[in-house]
Amino acid sequence: MLTEAIVLAGGMGTRLRPVVSDLPKPMAPVRGRPFLAFVLDYLAREGVRSVVLAVGYKWESIQVQFGSKYGPLRLQYAVETAPLGTGGGMRLALEQTVGDSVLALNGDTFFPAALDPLTRLHEAAGADMTLALKRMERCERYGTLQLDTGGPLDTTGRITGFAEKGTVEQGLINGGIYAIRRELLREWELGRAFSIEKDVLEKLAPARKFMGMAFDTYFIDIGIPEDYARAQEELP
Repeated sequence: MLTEAIVLAGGMGTRLRPVVSDLPKPMAPVRGRPFLAFVLDYLAREGVRSVVLAVGYKWESIQVQFGSKYGPLRLQYAVETAPLGTGGGMRLALEQTVGDSVLALNGDTFFPAALDPLTRLHEAAGADMTLALKRMERCERYGTLQLDTGGPLDTTGRITGFAEKGTVEQGLINGGIYAIRRELLREWELGRAFSIEKDVLEKLAPARKFMGMAFDTYFIDIGIPEDYARAQEELP
């Protein structure tokens, strides 16, 4: 079991500005709590004990709210002085972790996938990266990916490629939870901006060993006002 996690919490929430105008996206209030609290509660339940928050935009509001400890979680902050993208943010936060592999996840998505089987697959396969996947009926907003098993009901396999957003109506999407071997991210220079989705997953999938495991559990991404409103009704 991996007990270190990086949470990407630096999003400006541009599309949420009409309803959340002065906070980082993971701090958007949901049922009286910051959305990030739901993510941290999930990590604590799954046995994670150390979290590095990759922060940038108005990051002080996160530090004031959560400090250096949240329940059983020890919290640290990797502060971007300039936007680094999802990959650059993870690379910066990696400097405050020690394991050969670490977990990483988006701070604006709640997808409580079971981390133990995910990390077991990651280690058993000797993967560079292992993704938690979500099967979705309407996935035009996210794009989909393919596994080498090929069957429409298969839930575990090696990732062989990605489809562009809007091209497939149903399929497996990237759920925004990763087990990552640290040497993969260290191939990028510290402080360089890059995307984990575009520059790592999509470009390197044919050559590197990226695994995927699908989970049939709740999923919500609060990146647009419609889904943010849905979170207010659905999250406990």
